[in-house]
Amino acid sequence: MSTYDTLRHFADSWAIAVMTAVFLALCIWPFRRGGKASGRDAANSIFTEDHDG
Repeated sequence: MSTYDTLRHFADSWAIAVMTAVFLALCIWPFRRGGKASGRDAANSIFTEDHDG
């Protein structure tokens, strides 16, 4: 079995499962407990005043 075939088999099986798990985790992350406050803080951070001098 060549390296290409080995990597292709890995990409077709485990890599797609890992990418799906990461995608789902990133989709669910904003809805975790405490996520609303941190999301609101991040959204409003551009409106805080800069005191550069």
